[in-house]
Amino acid sequence: MARRDDRDDRTGEADPDAGPEREQAAVTDLQAFAVQLRRMNGEINRLVHGFAGEHGLHATDVQALAAILDAPEPLTPGRLREHLGLTSGAVTACLDRLERAGHIRRVRESPDRRVVHLHYVPDARSAARAHFRPLAEVTANVRSGFSEDELSVVLRFLTTLNDRLSGVRSPGR
Repeated sequence: MARRDDRDDRTGEADPDAGPEREQAAVTDLQAFAVQLRRMNGEINRLVHGFAGEHGLHATDVQALAAILDAPEPLTPGRLREHLGLTSGAVTACLDRLERAGHIRRVRESPDRRVVHLHYVPDARSAARAHFRPLAEVTANVRSGFSEDELSVVLRFLTTLNDRLSGVRSPGR
């Protein structure tokens, strides 16, 4: 059975009997961050799987849609493959599903006709916005409880974490 101190480290909950140093350590403990990041990932995955199921897609297809949506410039299939860590065949199958379902268009719009750019179809974007509106509403509601300075730190933390994670590769790859 876990001791109270062990439980507090896992959950990030402060022990009401602990001093200020112990309370601060529990709040910033790496395990507490890991638990909360996994919880958030799980909740977002639940919403992603729901969207995928409703649209006859795979969860990876929804990840591809998010990458296409969030890219500062149109993605190519090759850059999407790198981003998702998939084989070229898997990306082609994913893009075929997304195109058949009406979510994306493949466009040859550069002078080099071999280059294909991926675009999110506006009607499909509306469907995604409608599905993920509760996530946006909860996020806006939670944000309203924090100061601009606090949100700046949270955003800086998440941005740095994501930037660093993008360089991490699985040991087998």
